[in-house]
Amino acid sequence: MLVFETKLYGTKEQFAILDEVLRAALFIRNKCLRLWEDKQAKSRNDLYRYCKTLAESFPWAKKLNSQARQAMTERTWAAIARFYDNCKSGKSGKKGYPKYKRYQTRLSVEYKTTGYKLSETRDEIMFTDGFKAGTFKMRGGRDLNFYQLSQIKRVRIVRRADGYYCQFVVDRERINNKKPANHTVGLDVGISHFYTDSDGNPVDYPQYLRQSEKRLKREQRRLSKKQKGSKNRAKARNRLGRRHLKVQRQRKDWAVKLARCVVMSADVVAYEDLKVSNLVKHHCLAKSISDAAWYQFRQWIEYFGRVFGVVTVAVPPHYTSQKCSSCGSVVKKTLSQRTHACRCGCRLDRDHNAALNILELGLEYRGTHGVQACGHDGHCFKIGDSLNVSRVEEAGNLSREAGNPPLYCDSN
Repeated sequence: MLVFETKLYGTKEQFAILDEVLRAALFIRNKCLRLWEDKQAKSRNDLYRYCKTLAESFPWAKKLNSQARQAMTERTWAAIARFYDNCKSGKSGKKGYPKYKRYQTRLSVEYKTTGYKLSETRDEIMFTDGFKAGTFKMRGGRDLNFYQLSQIKRVRIVRRADGYYCQFVVDRERINNKKPANHTVGLDVGISHFYTDSDGNPVDYPQYLRQSEKRLKREQRRLSKKQKGSKNRAKARNRLGRRHLKVQRQRKDWAVKLARCVVMSADVVAYEDLKVSNLVKHHCLAKSISDAAWYQFRQWIEYFGRVFGVVTVAVPPHYTSQKCSSCGSVVKKTLSQRTHACRCGCRLDRDHNAALNILELGLEYRGTHGVQACGHDGHCFKIGDSLNVSRVEEAGNLSREAGNPPLYCDSN
């Protein structure tokens, strides 16, 4: 599935109607969640029936498209099912108990196949449900004329601090071919440098949050001084939201471009399987780790690995900084020691030494869960497989020579 996003342009009256649409969808979700908490819903079908009852009881809720109401019901049950799965699997920490959502800036509602209509040129969309929001112009970086209407499975309205957006979920897989680079790389992420690869090349992170921190604090102070419930407070909250949204987009753009460059330059990419949720509990490093977006960078590495048929391997980070990449002996170091010096004569930067160990583990490791590639015979490298360079490169080259698209197996 591909997701294309466009921005909606309309009048204030139309956007006010979209707010009513979002409120109705939020009402459906919270009511379904309350039914489950009251132990009156044991399956998704129970929520479906209750959703129909709500539409009959509240005329303004019936204005919302029936498939949009079903989509909100499915979201609610997905949150409940995820909570049950986390409890059954014995997940440590919080289990993700479903919570009620309040009316806030970031809201969304989904339409499946009805409730909207695209213009012939695919640059306008009209919502045809009972709210009658009218026709909106769309501006985006993707041209929907390349896809059939039957390929558009869902249309999602998203409200953010800087306006309203429309997302199109298109039923098409993105698979691209890439020439073999004959190169393998290991990545060691850090704070002093965003990452250092196994070739010893460091990449620095722009620190977008640190750059915007002064402006964010100023906008936060202005917001706290406004009277609650006033229009000036709503305007100040919107300005603060726009500042945060800009930082979020800068961080995502950085992660996407850098991950694509890494994947395109290698046939095997090895990285640490870090538990970022545990690392951010360190009160001294939490802000720097969150600003660096390690987990987002890893997600895009795995995504582009599936798209271009590149093997991505997540290895355990234990002792990658302490172990000598030359002789294998353990050289204990504190976090402040940035140079690796071993008795065998190996003297490297701490992160460079760790990247070499990560690459070695990625090529030799048995039992990782981050492998995402398949061979020409359809065999997936999964948990318990022993990886080596010759096997991976041979499988990838034979697959490309046969003209087969690069298959993948999901990391989950």
